[in-house]
Amino acid sequence: MRFEPGRLVLHRDTHHGRIAFVHPSRVVSDDDRGLLLWLARGSVVAVERSADGRGPRDMPFAEWGVTPVTPQLTTWQGPGVLRFFPTGADHSVWLFRTDEGAFTRYYVNLEESAVRWDDGTIAGIDVIDQDLDIVATPDPSTGRLAWQWKDEDEFSERLAHPDLYWVPDEQAVWTEGFRVIKMIEAADFPFDGTWTDFQPDPSWITPSELPPGWDRPVAARS
Repeated sequence: MRFEPGRLVLHRDTHHGRIAFVHPSRVVSDDDRGLLLWLARGSVVAVERSADGRGPRDMPFAEWGVTPVTPQLTTWQGPGVLRFFPTGADHSVWLFRTDEGAFTRYYVNLEESAVRWDDGTIAGIDVIDQDLDIVATPDPSTGRLAWQWKDEDEFSERLAHPDLYWVPDEQAVWTEGFRVIKMIEAADFPFDGTWTDFQPDPSWITPSELPPGWDRPVAARS
């Protein structure tokens, strides 16, 4: 299944079959290397929240895991983000930028590989975020990328609640992280500067509403 460049698809994070966020994004490219998406500033998004508006980082995970939550509409406030989903890999790579569009850093989101779905009128990918991340920032003094882990404490806290958490294999997540770190240190694709000068197509319309069916059931994993 391939998506045509320019098509609006839904990037959805899911937990135990529940939708944690929905980010409508434009397809930049889709080939053997993987899927490249663009999330524009000001896009309408849906983010899981409790009835009083709190998110998962506003309370202990043990409380979040038993709190009724629903996706609530808001807008993407930060600069646009380019996101690459390598074929068959358990991570995605997000390219962050300044308000003016200058590249600042790579953000490696460790996650179960994306499952694609296409209902004809709408399509998208469903992922399962594994919380542990890696940030890689250019070091002007060396010309190389300096990396660091992110959210280790959050990962550890959630692992302590296997009845609530959606990550069954801690070691697999660390293993994937160390594999990506080797790529970062070697400046292998996509950490070789590819797409750091990307500019979105000016004809792309920033979505102001989610399409009907955005909350369709989470795609099954094989």
